[in-house]
Amino acid sequence: MPTRKIIVLNGHPGATSLSKSLCQAYIGAAKAQGHAVRYHDLSEMSFDQDYGQSGYQDSKPLEPVLDAFLSDLEWAEHVVLATPLWWGAIPAKLKGLFDRALLPGRAFDTRKVNFMGLPYPMLKGKTARVLLTSDTPSIFLRLFYGNAVKKFISRQIMGFVGIKPTKFTTFAPATDAVETTVKTWLSKVEILGAKAT
Repeated sequence: MPTRKIIVLNGHPGATSLSKSLCQAYIGAAKAQGHAVRYHDLSEMSFDQDYGQSGYQDSKPLEPVLDAFLSDLEWAEHVVLATPLWWGAIPAKLKGLFDRALLPGRAFDTRKVNFMGLPYPMLKGKTARVLLTSDTPSIFLRLFYGNAVKKFISRQIMGFVGIKPTKFTTFAPATDAVETTVKTWLSKVEILGAKAT
């Protein structure tokens, strides 16, 4: 199996979390198989989350942690994002990271648009895996909410900049998961990491 270049982003803003444990399990298994991995932890990243009211022509300079994240995103062939589901979406700080880092000129090109007027995606050729923790079981996410968070991440973030397909693995209910359940989840993620999928 060929090795891959992987960026792993722990999108949980807390210093300790199930998301972080899932990332560590994925990274350990991926590295054991010879894959190259670069890791970013949202809880350790300090940056202004608010894009502000200026346009793309006058955007805020990227803080070093955001520039490093974007450079590793450009380098990677596969993107792994671990995030909790909060209020039907992703944490505010994670949304702020995407708002600030995914900018024209590096993530998409507004000078080249398709027939629908959408800018050209500049991060094509990459795939993604989202490790989604939730207290809402997958069947309810689909039946009651139409998988809104999955569509938001896969189409409006990843897909917009050219990263696709985006595959999801959901772990729920997560808040009160017992130790044996968590171990099963970590083993599942290790399999994904070893295969770099």
